Amino acid sequence: MDREKQISAVRLPRVISRLYFNPPVQLSLSVYVRSQQIQTLSQDVLAGQINDPAFGLPRRPFAKGGDTVSIITLGGWHSVACPAMDKTDESESIRLMHAAIDEGINFFDNAWDYHDGYAEEVMGRALAMDGKRSKIFLMSKNCERDYAGSVRNLEDSLRRLQTDHLDLWMFHECNYDNDPDWIFERGAIRAATEAQQAGKVRHIGFTGHKDPRIHTKMLRKPHAWDAVLMPINVLDAHYRSFLNDVVPVCHELGAMPIGMKGFGGGWPDGRILNKMGDRPGIDPANLLRFNLSQPIVSQVVGIKNMEQLKVAVNAARDFQPMTVAEQDALLNTVREEAGDGRHETFKSTNDHDGPHHRKQHEFALA
Repeated sequence: MDREKQISAVRLPRVISRLYFNPPVQLSLSVYVRSQQIQTLSQDVLAGQINDPAFGLPRRPFAKGGDTVSIITLGGWHSVACPAMDKTDESESIRLMHAAIDEGINFFDNAWDYHDGYAEEVMGRALAMDGKRSKIFLMSKNCERDYAGSVRNLEDSLRRLQTDHLDLWMFHECNYDNDPDWIFERGAIRAATEAQQAGKVRHIGFTGHKDPRIHTKMLRKPHAWDAVLMPINVLDAHYRSFLNDVVPVCHELGAMPIGMKGFGGGWPDGRILNKMGDRPGIDPANLLRFNLSQPIVSQVVGIKNMEQLKVAVNAARDFQPMTVAEQDALLNTVREEAGDGRHETFKSTNDHDGPHHRKQHEFALA
């Protein structure tokens, strides 16, 4: 046995012995589920937060263009869910959007396929009133992977939203391992960069909720991404963690991390609220406080009505970052169930993938 192998043979049992008989119990739980890098990045992001009462809500800087966005984003799917699914009067959704703007939310989310385009149409009507479009940082999403389809998606979104440009255009639902390859090989990225050069799109990014590996694969593609949307919630740190595995890469490359699925799904039916809502600290305001304590630029919140808007706005307006000890306690509350992904099935199944994307990959529709 050579000298190096002899040394290794002697040292390894000693290392194992030290770890077994002297476990690092003195270390905080956050060492295991929130890396030290995440804790440091959080401090940097929070230090840059703008707490100007004139904005209505705290804001954080977005990319390099000088924009600042509210720390909560109005989710496009949920904001029109009532008229789209329950056939209520869409004027209530428009009133909700106007109230969100009045409260200080200046970041609005949407997507080409939300409610088959109806979500963009309603939001377009809301933003066309009284110059409200000029007050909003507007995001929508492209569902196609090829050049021609991407061009059509963008023109559809601009027409429905009644605007000549999007502040942020995202490749939607990069949930399949070959999505990053398709976007680059089939011409979708070329459509996006041409749209940016033409002034139709200011920033380009992508979204997904399935697997951190797909996000990091996309981030390493030859494009300078401006933003990335991903699940950020109290369960995520324990299972296929976007917080630990993707957010640091975003900061390394200068892409703005945006959170979603903060309640593990819709409000009030998200699985974190549904399955764990009787536990201390598991309520919408406190979960949102946890999400906003992470190194993200904003958290997309699915808001359907004025009552939910009030809760989200108050949580954002009164936001005080959680201490590490507070985060550890909340993480420990969900630790037992979080580790196997049973309440984050959007990561482990196709059940939450949009029908447009299932058809792209020839998966059965729900």
